[in-house]
Amino acid sequence: MQLSWSNYSLIAWRRFMAIVIGAVLIATPLGCAYRGVGAVTPAAAYASPKPAPLLFSSDTLTTPGPVPKAVTYNRDLAPIGAAMTVAIIPSSDGFTRAELAVSGLLPDRGYAVHAHTKACGAIADAAGPHFQNRIDPAATPRAPSSNPEYANPRNEIWLDVRTDATGAGTSDTTVPFVLTDRTPGSIVVHEAMQTATDPGHAGKAGARLACLTLGGR
Repeated sequence: MQLSWSNYSLIAWRRFMAIVIGAVLIATPLGCAYRGVGAVTPAAAYASPKPAPLLFSSDTLTTPGPVPKAVTYNRDLAPIGAAMTVAIIPSSDGFTRAELAVSGLLPDRGYAVHAHTKACGAIADAAGPHFQNRIDPAATPRAPSSNPEYANPRNEIWLDVRTDATGAGTSDTTVPFVLTDRTPGSIVVHEAMQTATDPGHAGKAGARLACLTLGGR
């Protein structure tokens, strides 16, 4: 029996949330163990290195406000009320997994999606450039990285997604690095249906349509 797109999206959503909940349950005791109870001596702090953070955020798009968390900059392509849920999950083997689920976007459409360095803001540029594990030394605020050596899905976090007939979709990626104290600040949805990879255009994806600020646990 073939599954409809809506049934497929429901199954994918349940799988995504199961991964997120499992990661939270695993990561929470690690964080508690690190913080400990009462005062922590310097020696104990060095003996218990801070674990890689779990980043999770979920919200619906609204118009930019004083402290925006999930905002749309283009209501036609990223409608108000569309939902985004993101989890960036550390592992103990030097890899990081990222999961994205969306609903309420335009149906049957691709969206390029990336992790950016800063939180969402009143204007689309507030989120800064793409988050990179190895930062392109030639990049500037006016000329973000477009060198495939740095702007690629192994050094950045790309979550390009394709929606179904209802405007829902999921995507995931695993990158060969772990986050430290430097973490992404947001997830940005772009106008292009797919991220470019060719030299001089690598990482490019057109106008910024929406943004979700990430939070830590």
